[in-house]
Amino acid sequence: MKNNHSETDNVHYCFESSNASCLKHVYPTTIRASLYVLLGATVLLTVLGNLLVIITISHSKQLHTPTNYLILSLAVSDFLLGAVVMPPSLIRSLETCWYLGDWFCKIHSSIDTLLSVASIFMLYLISIERYVAVSRPLLYHALITTRVAKYMILTCWVLSTLIGFGMELNSLIIQDVYLTQFNCEGRCTVLQDKASSILSSLFVFFIPGLFMLGLYLKILVIAHKQARSIQVTILTNRNREKTRIILSKMEQKSTRTLGIVTGVYLCCWSPFFIYILIDPITGLSTPYLYDILLWIGYLNSGINPIIYSFLLFWFRESIRKAFRKILANFYY
Repeated sequence: MKNNHSETDNVHYCFESSNASCLKHVYPTTIRASLYVLLGATVLLTVLGNLLVIITISHSKQLHTPTNYLILSLAVSDFLLGAVVMPPSLIRSLETCWYLGDWFCKIHSSIDTLLSVASIFMLYLISIERYVAVSRPLLYHALITTRVAKYMILTCWVLSTLIGFGMELNSLIIQDVYLTQFNCEGRCTVLQDKASSILSSLFVFFIPGLFMLGLYLKILVIAHKQARSIQVTILTNRNREKTRIILSKMEQKSTRTLGIVTGVYLCCWSPFFIYILIDPITGLSTPYLYDILLWIGYLNSGINPIIYSFLLFWFRESIRKAFRKILANFYY
């Protein structure tokens, strides 16, 4: 809070006219301008890249498969993160104050949590879908239908919504306990006690993350066995029917790509969730480190379309066709 006895020329506040204002850290102009360009480019990359994925899958009936529906849902989550959550977070991080009001703070925090949880749950579902595709290729089309994929996506978003707004409700419940510490204008923070912070980190990120890593390790083992099996089939020239149950090259490529997407997600978000996990225990709160780790996590949403463009043939081809149509319309 603002204190008349502690006011000096080098002390800044979020609201200079308020006696209940939070302190504000002012970055040097060159650093702040550079960070605005860098983080602004991250937001733009996230929005445009994921919008391209959404349009590509939505407008091509050939791509309406269970796998691509899950990718589409993940792209929607990343797009909304870039369009709705990241711009206000950019201002909060670089201005070190929240100027958009208490109610929007609550909505922003809830949507931020919702979309982050939706991403991890969607990757969780993708890992299950890939495991079924690899381990049960003959039963895959019976087990993972388009309808099943849509139900999986709906369940993911419902659970994510409950968790996102549930954490904000928990923040309101414990607000009175921490009122003296957080009662200043210009702060937007999701309040969590030690128990809720640890439990949310474990059940929202670490446990699903370990489960996904375990599934992909199993997928690698199964794929290796299948590769050896097909070699034996070719060498012995027997039981050619067996090759029909081996994953196609496209299926293998899709599995590898989505495994990379999952790995990059875990790498980008692990530092943030480790910080969330240990911060309530150690009590060594470092806001600037929080912002840095948060934006490393946000960056993941902009990286996913880049991974698709390099590793998924159908995505590259769809982009080429789209540009050809644009150029054709431009010249004619």
